[in-house]
Order: sequence, then structure tokens, then C-alpha cells
Amino acid sequence: MLRLPARKPVPEGYLFSSEALMALMVPLIIEQFLAAAVGMADTMMVSRAGEAAISGVSLVDMINKLIFQLLAALATGGAVVTSQFLGAKARHKASDSAGQLVLLSAVAGAAIMLFALVFSRPMMRLFFGQITDDVMDAGLLYLRIVALSYPFLALYNAGAALFRSMGNSKVSMQVSVIINVLNVIGNAVCVFGLGMGVAGVAIPSLVSYILGAALMIWLLRSPDMPLPVAFTVRLRRDMAGSILRIGVPSAMENSVFQLGRIVVVSMISLFGTVQIAANAVANNLDGLAIIPGQAYELAMIAVVGRCIGARDIPQARYYTRRMMKGSYLSVGGVSLAMLAGLPLLLGLYEISDATWQLSWLLVVIHLTMGILIWPASFVLPCALRAANDVKFPMWVSILSMAIWRLGFSYLLAVRLGWGAVGVWIAMVVDWICRTICFVGRWASGRWEHFYKDDTEKETVCD
Repeated sequence: MLRLPARKPVPEGYLFSSEALMALMVPLIIEQFLAAAVGMADTMMVSRAGEAAISGVSLVDMINKLIFQLLAALATGGAVVTSQFLGAKARHKASDSAGQLVLLSAVAGAAIMLFALVFSRPMMRLFFGQITDDVMDAGLLYLRIVALSYPFLALYNAGAALFRSMGNSKVSMQVSVIINVLNVIGNAVCVFGLGMGVAGVAIPSLVSYILGAALMIWLLRSPDMPLPVAFTVRLRRDMAGSILRIGVPSAMENSVFQLGRIVVVSMISLFGTVQIAANAVANNLDGLAIIPGQAYELAMIAVVGRCIGARDIPQARYYTRRMMKGSYLSVGGVSLAMLAGLPLLLGLYEISDATWQLSWLLVVIHLTMGILIWPASFVLPCALRAANDVKFPMWVSILSMAIWRLGFSYLLAVRLGWGAVGVWIAMVVDWICRTICFVGRWASGRWEHFYKDDTEKETVCD
């Protein structure tokens, strides 16, 4: 059973009570679980169409994760700025920043969609080299359909980030339930009923994201909103700049991270379909283990951002420690449960014995090491970003990815011929480097001064 934030009472006068933290965390965990479950369902259903189909979809999902991270980084920038304005009790500026986030998200999503549609085949060749024709055909079909959903995904992310900034993650959870249930039903009908294969998992995703964006915009326009959103079609340099000062470094960090993952998958693709398929299955299952950790990432931005806006460093430190403890307990609990039931989980996939055995080894590596260092690698830097200390996490992530995950993967996977196992070992080394850097940064207290610098420049909390 998941262990959420500790039940020890929050000190009197602090911004978030234990009940408020619980109300924020539970919907986020449910929402992340639904997203991961639908991803698993997509992979399991498309596996019925053969390993070429599952390989093509898994390769495109690496590109999709890059694009999703770019859009999520923009939403993160908006969430930080809006949370800080709310903490500073500057509601009018919070409303303006919310409107600017919606506009920026729509523009960014449309631009990325056009790029992906025009350059779909060159992207596949650039990232994955000379993959077989059947894998390429499956991947291109999936990418071209899913690319149409990028503007709607951007709007959904913006709306979800704004509701989290208000301390209300229940709304995004409810919308997530609706669109994910629709997605799964659509997958079942299109794949099993209509025999559409790869298209059968892509089209329901597109439809569900369109619905999700429409619901989010409708809810944000509700007169009952605790924070009215100032919708606009005009970019404001000051407000958009504040969002981009947080979002651009995060986007660079996330995009380089995902590009690195694509590069190492291209290394794995050199070893054939079994290695690609095992990597896809392992990534699918590993995503389940970090669901609570990803929920804590989102909550950390909202909670610590509110503390920073209120100029209260002791509270920022208190909530960071509290939420890190919760992330370790929850990620550890899920990982141990998955280790116990791993044979059953792998049995859900239609894969060969060789793919099953390699998938088992990769998942064990991820789960055993993730219990120890994943939260410090990925949840803790969110506290730094919420305090406007965005460049340090960016450079740590970029350099660690380049040196360890890419360089070490090439050495182990390609030069020594270890394949996917070598990539997974290099991933763990990358986590260790990130953990050392982020724990050291937080303990040094240097992040405490970034919000003061921004105050002097009158950028965010003026």
C-alpha cells in the first residue's frame, strides 16, 4: 500500500496542512497511475500485432516523450510563476500569468505538431538509423496520427498545472479518468474489434487528448474558479518572460534528457527486435514503479513554489524534507510489490521467451536501484526549480546525460556488446551522479538566494 506524506502534524501557521497535502497528493498519484496504465494497455494491445508493431510504437514513444517533456516544461514554468504569485497574494498577476501560460502552450503545441508532421520520416531515420521497413512503417503511422494531438496535450498540461498551483489536483485527476477510460475503450474497440493494429492505439489517444483539452479550457473558464484566468491572444513580454525564464531551462534539460534516451535506444536497436521489444516492455513496467515519485515531482513544484512566493525559506525546507520522505516510502513500496509480482506482470505481454528473460533483468535493475536513488535524482531538483534555481539542475542533467548515460552506454552497450543491459547500467550511474549533485546543492543552501535575486529584478514576486 502506498505511503503518502507522513501523518505528523504540520506546524501551526504553515501554508499546507497534512490534510491539504493529502488532498493534493492522492489525485496526483491516481492521475499518474492512470497515464501509466493506459501506456501499458497500449503496449499490450499493440503487441498482438507482432513485435515489429510493438517495436515501432516503442521507438515513436521515445520521440513522444521528448515532445511531452518540452510541453510539460512549459507548464512547469507557468506553475512556478503562478504558485509564487499566489504565495505572494498577488492574485491579479497570478491570473495574468495563467492566461499567458494557456496562450504559450497553444502556440508551442501547434508549432511542434507541424514540425513533427513535416519531418516525421527524417526524424525516425535520424534517431533510429536503419531499422527494418516493417518497424519504420508502424512507427511512421503511429507518429503522424499522435502528432495531431500535440496542441491539445499542451492545453491539457497547462490547465492541469494551473489547478495544481491552486492546490486543487482533483480536477485534473477527474479529467484524466474520463480521457483515459475513453482511450482504453477506444483501444479495445479499434484493436480487437476492428483489427486496426498500430492505428487502433493512436486514434483513441488523439480523440482523448482533444476531449481533455476541451474539458480543461471549459473548467478554467468557469465563474466558480478560485483564480480567474485572464484568457488572451496577446503575449505580454513581462509575464511570458517570467514563465519562459523557468520553462526554457527546464525544457532544455528535459529535451536533452529525452534526446539522450533516444540515442541510447538507437544503440539498443543495433542488436535487433528482441532487444528493442524488451526495452519497450521494461520501460513500460518501470513507469509503474515511479508513478508516486512523478506525483511528488508535480506537487513539489506547487508547494515549494507557494512557499517561495511567500518568502518563507524555513517552510520551503520543511515541505521539501517531508515530501522527499513520502516519495522514498511510496516509490520503495511500489517497487518491492512489483519485484514480488514481476513474473505475473511480464505474463501480460505477448512476447518471446528471449524477450521475457531480458525484460525481467532490465526491470530488476531499475527497481532495485530506483528504491535507493530515484527520488533524489528526480524529485529533489523540483524543489530547486520551484525556488528559481533552474540552471543548476539543467547543467547537471545535461552533463550527466552526456558523460554517463551516453558515453558509458556506448562503452558498455556497443563497444563491449552488452546491449540493453549496458544501457541500464549506465542509467544507474547517471542517477548516482545526479543524486550527489542535487543533494549537495540542496544541503548547501545556495538555492535559497535565487528568489531574492528575482525580487530585486522585479521579475516574479515584485
